[in-house]
Amino acid sequence: MSEGTEHDIPTELAEAYLGLLADASRTGRLLRRDELECLRTLGEHCAEAGYGLRDVVAHCLSATRRAWQTLPGITAAGGVGELRRIGDAVLAATEAALAALGEGHERAQRMAVRQQESARREFIDDLLYGRSDLGLLAERAERFGLRLAGAYAVAVAVGDTPFADVHPLVNRVERELVGRFGERDVLLAGKDGRLVCIAPDTERAVLEAFADLTLRPGPGYRPVLRVATGRRHSGASGVLRSYEEALGALDYADRLDLPARQLKAEELLVFPVLMRDRAAMADLVRSVLGPLTEARGGARPLLDTIAVQAEAAYVNAEAARRLGLSVRTLGYRLERIKALTGYDPSDALQRFTLETAAMGARLLNWPEQPL
Repeated sequence: MSEGTEHDIPTELAEAYLGLLADASRTGRLLRRDELECLRTLGEHCAEAGYGLRDVVAHCLSATRRAWQTLPGITAAGGVGELRRIGDAVLAATEAALAALGEGHERAQRMAVRQQESARREFIDDLLYGRSDLGLLAERAERFGLRLAGAYAVAVAVGDTPFADVHPLVNRVERELVGRFGERDVLLAGKDGRLVCIAPDTERAVLEAFADLTLRPGPGYRPVLRVATGRRHSGASGVLRSYEEALGALDYADRLDLPARQLKAEELLVFPVLMRDRAAMADLVRSVLGPLTEARGGARPLLDTIAVQAEAAYVNAEAARRLGLSVRTLGYRLERIKALTGYDPSDALQRFTLETAAMGARLLNWPEQPL
């Protein structure tokens, strides 16, 4: 509030407050419950009108100082002892009145925060689920610092426990991001147990910082399991698309048991392509890997061998170490794969077919889930 605006404080407050002080100075009584509730209501009105608590308190104390010499009890005091008693009653009334005003002001502030959070959650739901008219959504976005005409990208973090807006890590990440970058149209929120960060493409450093803060949050905070970032897209529908890409990247990472903790949707585009025709992928898995079910112990050990061989860049010693096998046992498994499927892992084209089928099997949860 600017200088001089204390005179703009509602006159209703000044009249009620000074009336109570005058009565307290005459009678020496404490303020009644109904009077305190009236002051709380006035504190709410001041908050709703945009007056800060400091300005309200300063106004009341200034009014007390100006009215002190004219309060009925003070002017009628017969001696020093009586003056002290009346002064003590007035100060007690002042203390109680200011506390009640503060409670009302804080009550209004909490209500405003709750309403703002409710509107924010509703906006995020509409934005990330595409449930609102795009023009109206863009208009609402400006209230939260987003200008949806530009390009945005979305990062999503998942932990071993669900996130909510009051989660301690959410508070830390939000505080750090605002401290580093200011409030540059960045939106952070808990959504469906995940932590979501929306930032303009011009501020890619925000998403990098978000990933770093959630994966390595520092002492006292549990790091998230993974962070995935969608590609940049324009407009409100672009935010939704980037969000869905980030969720897709997290889903593929879980299904494929990828070791990476930080994922980018563009690096995993091969998987949506592979799964675009689910029937064709299932046919590939059945045709190429189906014979592995005839092996002793079933298909799973040989399927894991194909995957680990690829991850180890077909270095037998490394693959054997990761599988906990001897190199000789690994060689036996590779021969069994070749004999059962007819595909030779040492041949580049046939190796690619085996790898693709093995990825498809993991995406389809085969052989645990029948095709």
